[in-house]
Amino acid sequence: MHTIELPTTNRLKQFNFDQFSFGEVPTDHLFLAKFKNGEWENGEIQPFSNFSLSPFSLCFHYGQTVFEGMKAFRLADRTVSIFRPDKHYERLNRSLERMCMPTLPKQMFLTGLTELLYKDAAWLPVDRQDIAMYIRPFVIATDPRIGVKVSNEYLFAITCTPIGEYYDKPLRVKIETEYVRAAEGSAGSAKCGGNYGGAFYPTQKANEEGFDQLIWTDAQTHQFLEEAGTMNIMMYIDNTLITPPLSGSILDGITRNSILQIARDLSIVVEERAIHYKEIAEHLQKSDRLELFGAGTAAIISPISSVQIDGIDYYPHTGNDAMMFKLKNELEGIRRGIKEDKHNWNYPLNR
Repeated sequence: MHTIELPTTNRLKQFNFDQFSFGEVPTDHLFLAKFKNGEWENGEIQPFSNFSLSPFSLCFHYGQTVFEGMKAFRLADRTVSIFRPDKHYERLNRSLERMCMPTLPKQMFLTGLTELLYKDAAWLPVDRQDIAMYIRPFVIATDPRIGVKVSNEYLFAITCTPIGEYYDKPLRVKIETEYVRAAEGSAGSAKCGGNYGGAFYPTQKANEEGFDQLIWTDAQTHQFLEEAGTMNIMMYIDNTLITPPLSGSILDGITRNSILQIARDLSIVVEERAIHYKEIAEHLQKSDRLELFGAGTAAIISPISSVQIDGIDYYPHTGNDAMMFKLKNELEGIRRGIKEDKHNWNYPLNR
């Protein structure tokens, strides 16, 4: 049995769980492993510190960077539990394959996660159900060579940071019909850095116009919803939960997958099908009770209170009786050990 070690810095002592910005303060340790001479070396836990890399490192030049976003929680019995690490591991390796990067051994991935969380479990307060641990595994190319090539050397790291509510209010979004996040056949289904960097410019333009996020449409016709920059998109109407089908340009979200399964468990009809953006406008023009929301690891379930379509603002249902909040409560109940984990999604550290 592992013991919970006290942090080696004063970072936790100085951290204010009542007021903080997500992603700015790391926990005290990280996991680090290197790939060299065709294999992954044994990784180790070490104090959180900066990397030292050559300016020639290929990650700076040609986009071989892949990452995951995961969460760990305190269960009702105070045990620390990682949510669906197997699913995240599978997606991480698919992203690595797409970016011509070496896949990770599962045992190293799970050992790195669990040992890091044993070290930094004190960052998950036992009395705060509104706080979770955000986990960021990532792999970067480190071969110190300028030249358009696949790297021979890589670094795998896992870092953590506390997270509360990613979005603290319902979102105002815009259906994007000019810029494209990803096209079919691209790396849009991989969780790689380039997908996010390429989306910054149109997202920033939307932020300047007062929107919180964009909903991307397909690259070929600009008519069918794909996803938002930080979450998959879902629509609920007439006891039916609808979301775009997975494709080469849509990320296979773990929260998306979990919400769809919870909906089926609740006898909600689930449809994975193309959603024309005008379908949303038509429903809302008729005052139909339509819910529109995002689903993602950081965002969890984020209600959309305003969506602009072809320059016109529409207002989906976001009342307290909305189905999306029931789905969120079910998901949070499972992740906190309050509701039955019938699909074995939780991975307690005492396994």
